Formats: sequence, C-alpha cells, structure tokens
Amino acid sequence: MNRRALLGMGVATMLAASATFAAGCGNDATDGSGSELLVGVDYPRSDTDFWNSYITYVPQFASELGVDLKTTNSQNDIANLISNTQTFMSQGVKGVVMAPQDTAAIAPTLAQLDDKKIPVVTIDTRPDTGNVFMVVRADNRAYGTKACQFLGTKLGGKGKVVMLQGGLDSINGRDRTEAFNECMQRDFPGITVFGEATDWKADVAASKLQTRFASDPDIKGIYMQSSFALSGTLQILKQRGLQVPPTDPRHVFVVSNDGIPEELKNIGAGLIDATVSQPADLYAKYGLEYVKAAIEGKTFQPGPTEHGSTIIQVRDGLLEDQLPAPLVTLDGAPIGGEPTTKFDDAALWGNNG
Repeated sequence: MNRRALLGMGVATMLAASATFAAGCGNDATDGSGSELLVGVDYPRSDTDFWNSYITYVPQFASELGVDLKTTNSQNDIANLISNTQTFMSQGVKGVVMAPQDTAAIAPTLAQLDDKKIPVVTIDTRPDTGNVFMVVRADNRAYGTKACQFLGTKLGGKGKVVMLQGGLDSINGRDRTEAFNECMQRDFPGITVFGEATDWKADVAASKLQTRFASDPDIKGIYMQSSFALSGTLQILKQRGLQVPPTDPRHVFVVSNDGIPEELKNIGAGLIDATVSQPADLYAKYGLEYVKAAIEGKTFQPGPTEHGSTIIQVRDGLLEDQLPAPLVTLDGAPIGGEPTTKFDDAALWGNNG
C-alpha cells in the first residue's frame, strides 16, 4: 500500500489498513537468526495521519540502512508497549526504537533493556527518567511558543483562545502546554487562554471545544497540539458558521501541529491558518540510524549535527537530537520576527506523499 493511498482513506479504513500494514512489516522481516542488525520498532499508534505516515517511512529507511525489522503497535497503551518490548527481547533484537506516550511509566522497561545491553532510541518523546542511547525529537517547547506567537500576533494581543492539549502524562503535552502558557503570559497578557486536556483523543477534543464555544462564543483562536483534533475542530467551526476568510471579523485563527498533508491543504484552502511541521520522515530515518550506530558501538556528543539539527544533553547520560520543525503558514511571512515556511514548500514532508 503506498503512502498517498493510505493518507487518502477514511479514518476507519486507515485504522484497519495501518494495523494490517504494521503487522505485515513484522511478518515480512527476517526472523533475525544471526542478524546483528535486528531491530524492534514499536509503532505508538495508528489512529492519526501523522503516525500512519511514520509507519510507512520506517521500512523504507530500514531497507536503505540494511536493518532487519520486527514491528509491533502499542496503540497508545503503555501496557501494550511493555508487552511488545518483552516480545522483542524474546526475538533476540539487538536494539529497540519506541515512542512511549506515557513517558513516566516506561522507566522499568528501559531499565530492563539496559540490563540486557539492548540500546534504545526513543522518537518523538523523551522518558521522564531512565537512560536511552538517543532521543530523536523536535523542540516541543518551541512548538508551543510558535503557536503562541502566531495567535498572539494575529489577534493583536487581545481576545480568547482555546488550547486543545495532548496528554499531560507525556513530556510532549507538558512541553507544548507550558511553553504556550508562558509565552502568552509574557508577551500577550491581554489574551485569555482556556486549556482543555484531551489525552490525545479526537472525540474528547471535539466535545470540549464544543462546550467551550457554548460558554464563550467569542473564541478567536485555537491551538491544537496535534492533528488528532483537526477533523472535529473543522466540523465545529463549520457548524457555527465560522469558516470564513481571515479578513472577516468572525474568523477564528487555528494553529495545528504535525504537518500532515491534510493540514497543508487546509492552510491553502483557508480552513486553518498554520501548523508546526514535525518531521515524521526524519523521526523514522534518524531513529533507525541512531539505533544502528548504538549496535555498532558508536557514540555522540552534544553539538551541531551534519543533518541540520543540534544534539543537546538533557541530563547526565541522556542526549537528544532536536530536529528542525518549522512553523508553516499561508504566505511564509515572518511571525514575531521569526521565519515561517510557505504551505506549498516542496521541502515539507507533507508535500511529498
């Protein structure tokens, strides 16, 4: 199944197709007998376009790197991830790539892998405690700050905005939330922020946004911490007659986060105003490159990389490669003095489906 076809399918069909695809990746991989580059990759979920895109990229880059795969899908459930990791160990994997959505509860599993000298690379998320070989992630605090600067600038520093938070048991949800709030309080104190926790669930996001509009119909901005909330948000705006151009005083400015093809199309169509493009393709590529390097005994130090990112030391023994994640807008004009990327830029992974 090609990526363009997968992303064009409905949500229900996508779920089934992605689960089948993920299972197929594992079944088609080598059995790992004697393989020094057998890697276990756990897909964190398959209910969003972003993660379905990641799922399609992993086997592509594994083939390029000569890495043999065993794959599982934990479906946003930490118990599944723990069980899947036990399966990987029984299969003799030499390294593991994972994206734990509960970044606290994964600690005992990381300790077990460390005891067995199986290196771990986490992508997208960073464990709250415990050691991994490398974290491959973009600067999630920058996500919140960029969204804040966009909405604060477009609203002229006044009005009400809703922040549809992800899960606060995740470092990503906490980083995006804290940075957005801090930026608003510092730079746009005239804006009221309503934070709505959603646990990364689309139905919860839609319900809470609907309730917020009922109590505060003068909402003028929405920050979605992930594209999981995209469909519900657009539906609510349409129902309320608020899908109007930015020049209309009724317009509600919407900033999303992921950079999926649908978001880019929606920016072009005027349905949303901006998104932060986090690199699904590079998460797959460098997650596998780093776990391969770990298996081969290589080491890394903080500082600039050859692929345009920066490795930082988060705490003793923990490095994070912070990949670029640009703010994407309709015209590519600077916001708050910082550059943005035009929605149809060919360099964006969401435009290469």
